[in-house]
Amino acid sequence: MKVQRVRRRVVRRRGASGQRVLMAQAALVGGAALALLAWELPSLRREVRIWRMAGGFRAGHRYP
Repeated sequence: MKVQRVRRRVVRRRGASGQRVLMAQAALVGGAALALLAWELPSLRREVRIWRMAGGFRAGHRYP
């Protein structure tokens, strides 16, 4: 008696889809921006403090 094999469809994936690549790139860029913000946060706070001591918006053109 001969046994016949059942043919199954083979689904081939053609790598990553464009949407998945874009999502990965967006995640990388967002992570890099967040890391840069966290790295620069102490110096930004110091600059804001100096700006406020100099008068902020009220100083006008006193300090060029």
